Amino acid sequence: EAQPKTLFEWVKRPFKECPSNSVIAFHDNSSALRGFQFPAFMPQPAGGFVGSEPGPFKELSRDYDITLTVETHNFPCGIAPFPGAETGAGGRMRDGASTGKGSLVVAGIAGYAVGNLQVPGYKLPWENDDFEYPSNMVAPLQVLIDCSNGASDYGNKYGEPLICGWTRSCGMRMEHSKERFEWVKPIMLSGGLGQMDHRHVGKEMPEKGQLVVKIGGPAYRIGVGGGAASSMVAGDNAAELDFNAVQRGDAEMEQKVNRVIRACVELGEKNPILSIHDQGAGGSGNVLKEISEPSGALIDIRNMHVGDPSMSVLELWTAEFQENCALLLAPEHETLFNRICSREKVPYSIMGKISGDGQIVVKDSQDGSTPVDLPLEKILGKMPQKVFPMQRLYKDP
Repeated sequence: EAQPKTLFEWVKRPFKECPSNSVIAFHDNSSALRGFQFPAFMPQPAGGFVGSEPGPFKELSRDYDITLTVETHNFPCGIAPFPGAETGAGGRMRDGASTGKGSLVVAGIAGYAVGNLQVPGYKLPWENDDFEYPSNMVAPLQVLIDCSNGASDYGNKYGEPLICGWTRSCGMRMEHSKERFEWVKPIMLSGGLGQMDHRHVGKEMPEKGQLVVKIGGPAYRIGVGGGAASSMVAGDNAAELDFNAVQRGDAEMEQKVNRVIRACVELGEKNPILSIHDQGAGGSGNVLKEISEPSGALIDIRNMHVGDPSMSVLELWTAEFQENCALLLAPEHETLFNRICSREKVPYSIMGKISGDGQIVVKDSQDGSTPVDLPLEKILGKMPQKVFPMQRLYKDP
């Protein structure tokens, strides 16, 4: 039976009918609620370049909105719980920091849902010994322990407090249908609160000549195919491919990137960031398309900061190495941005420029080839509506 609304239309319906104080919803990297003015300590300009040198703090009035972010990182936490939870928390922090023209991360929450714990010496009546689990997935009890350690470890190194959370364990066989219900693939939820200067709510549209910049750690052969692997049924992929698809976290690098974003944000109306997106699923091949949509860009893949020179162009374009963001800068702000990055010891690379022709073109200056030349409209345009044929299998006796 055809439904009158799509699933996502139902999800968005409360916001459409009662938007209340929402200023960002269902677009950008976080949602945001209208905030208020308050007194805050802000660093004052010093030296020849505004914001590029350390300066004294001064009490100023600021108008900040409240950002809220949540995402899950389920597949990696079932394969390698510690790094999976690390990068789940780290990716959500980058989402928060990449809202609008940049925002500030404040605090986080975590939630976990797993199958039967099978705690040694603590047998529970609904736990079935005959339940089988994929051989490449970690046991539910260990998932809880390692995920909790991973998320807390990343937050501690980054400097974000984990202020609350929840956990669920469920695995049972239904009495009548004998169907098994269990979180075989665990759920790892990471959420966060933040602040955003109200002047930075809207990202600028890309314009021809703007610089396409990547900031953060170097490229490595990690997180290759993570987005695709996470969409598969648990246990269907090869164990080696599953492990290679899990990202690895570097909280210290993310904190450095965060300090650059904070320095830009605290410049207020002089913030050099025109638009910013975090790198997640799909790696550079996704975030560089997002940041240049719909104008298009000309990218030189060899401008990328690379830690493993043996990586192929395909791996450079698709690997989901962490602690990276893409942003747009006006050419006249490159000097200021360079000074801030140098002060915080953060590597960045100018990947190319906005072209204005609607194409995403990737050049390889090493051999003169063009690995990618595609119209953004067809890649990122509205996809055909997906149809889910549903049939109720179980009826009450």
